[in-house]
Amino acid sequence: MDKLLQSAPPGAGNALAGNEGKFLRSTVKQDPTSGLRVDIGAATINGAEATANTAPGTVELAAKSSDTVATIAAADEQEGKEAFGAPTDPLRPEAALDLTDITANQDLWGRVRKGFGLPPLESQLVLDHERWYTSRPEYVQRMTERASRYLFHVVDEIERRQMPTELALLPFIESAFNPQALSSARASGIWQFMPATGKDFELKQNLFRDDRRDVLASTRAALDYLQRLNKQFGDWHLALAAYNWGEGNVQKAINRNARMGLPTDYASLNMPPETRNYVPKLHAVKNIIWHPETFGLTLTPIENHPYFVSVPIQRDMDAPLAARLAGLPLDEFKALNPSLNKPVILAAGTPQVLLPYDNASLFVHNLSTHKGPLASWTAWVVPRTMRPADAARQVGMSEANLRDINHIPPKMLVKAGSALLVPRSVQREQDVSEALADNAMMALAPDLPPMRRMSFKAGKRDTVAGIAKRYRTSPQQVAQWNRTSASATFSRGQTIVVFVPNKAAVRNVASARRSANAVVTAKNRAPTRVLASAARTPARNNVKAKPAVNRNARVRVASAR
Repeated sequence: MDKLLQSAPPGAGNALAGNEGKFLRSTVKQDPTSGLRVDIGAATINGAEATANTAPGTVELAAKSSDTVATIAAADEQEGKEAFGAPTDPLRPEAALDLTDITANQDLWGRVRKGFGLPPLESQLVLDHERWYTSRPEYVQRMTERASRYLFHVVDEIERRQMPTELALLPFIESAFNPQALSSARASGIWQFMPATGKDFELKQNLFRDDRRDVLASTRAALDYLQRLNKQFGDWHLALAAYNWGEGNVQKAINRNARMGLPTDYASLNMPPETRNYVPKLHAVKNIIWHPETFGLTLTPIENHPYFVSVPIQRDMDAPLAARLAGLPLDEFKALNPSLNKPVILAAGTPQVLLPYDNASLFVHNLSTHKGPLASWTAWVVPRTMRPADAARQVGMSEANLRDINHIPPKMLVKAGSALLVPRSVQREQDVSEALADNAMMALAPDLPPMRRMSFKAGKRDTVAGIAKRYRTSPQQVAQWNRTSASATFSRGQTIVVFVPNKAAVRNVASARRSANAVVTAKNRAPTRVLASAARTPARNNVKAKPAVNRNARVRVASAR
């Protein structure tokens, strides 16, 4: 548990006796495990200041008994502890952060060079990639500046596992150290994990977060994977090739060379161009880091200490609010916490945020004194399949906002059981549960008119393309319905199946929509029109007219879906 230390600054005794100076309360948060102490600043009691010009009532406030002061302090402590925990180094939460360590100001690049351990690789491809990077100094500058946030933690974890520090440079090749990088094959994060591989290494991917973009989680997973591959192949170059191409493909290439009596090292294998260039590209970056001056480049210095600390989050909180409390631009906050998919941090699913040390201290202080709600969004599970417009009306927001915040494309239905991000309300004010935070999903279905199945016998020259043209659909769709190819010809007398719009159901849908619009129109009519109508029909002015709604039609439409 956090310890709350109270002290009165110099002059407090004079403030009590002679109403001079200020009576302040200083609070320091300390983590008993790591020993990290965060001074969250001094604050006046109840916001009041006792000075020589203060009204007499303020002197009475300053002279309250110590029991009363202790009660106020305890209440403040309880309020602050509800929303955050003690900041720690996320890689070594058990160790104290010694910010006076003289090695902390050393350049991290020297530490990286000291741990180089990959076997050498000399080839024309390495030279080609060296020239490529050398000709793009602005690109190298952007990469190294982006890496400055994360490289210490990657190097620290690699050294702890006693792996070659060249592996800390692999995100330069994979993503240019951009945690938001997303490839055309849907690989994501600085280590470019594919969805399935990410799941294999316990990187959660759901509606609210994607741990492939989480720098700490993805680094742990990537190094686990690389260690496993190195153990499998007994060679770091082959392990890197397998990381890029897949261990199955590398093993097949090795077996093929072995059957032919050829060498089975990395340089001798027949691989696709991307994998052929993968390891040479890493060695080119390694050579540039080793002697940047040889290539006419200057590396951005990176200090040899943690860039960020971890602050536990115990309540749901809007991401923009968290950034504001930490004194960070929202873009910088997202760069440190890139796994967030939504503008709200769920305490049950994302129990910590990463912040620079100074900003962590400011965050703790501001959060402990924050008044008002912490989260304006929550998750709502759709009870039945419905249109976004209907869902928006039910949760009290516009359809456009619902579609935008939840990324719902046009002409789609939201299926039952989907989780949507919606505004908090009296009915939905609790923090999101752990089960929902970890398993939230959204499933969509095309918003198509109800269809009915129709079958008939094929004529002498009926083809898939001809049937598709007759029923105004695609040959591929007709082929799918009949389990054949789009270029096929039907045999005479063969049963052909097509699905056509159910005209009765379509009419019922249109009727239901017209009725719903009539309700909205009636509600929005000006009061003067209602009064005029009542004046014309005095015998019915106490009867609230309702437009007829075809309830049976709604039942039929729902059952047709």
